Amino acid sequence: MIRKEVTIKGAEGLQARAAAMLVQTACRYTARILIEMGAKTINAKSMMGVLSLGVGPNGRILLLIDGEDEQAALAAITGLIDAGFKAG
Repeated sequence: MIRKEVTIKGAEGLQARAAAMLVQTACRYTARILIEMGAKTINAKSMMGVLSLGVGPNGRILLLIDGEDEQAALAAITGLIDAGFKAG
């Protein structure tokens, strides 16, 4: 299992567009991908779950990724976050 704390970049935080991009990216992998913020832990493959966190700009979340493709999933998700959720 991989645990990595990341800061959400982008002016909107994890609102609709960014949340959708994160969920779409997470769904490409078989690994179990969770996001923890405060006392709340959600499935990163759930749009409602991601939105329920209410992560604003510069919010910090903890990624918990477990499975055979966990390294690839971590690289894709952190790449998306580091790019500020800009398509590229």
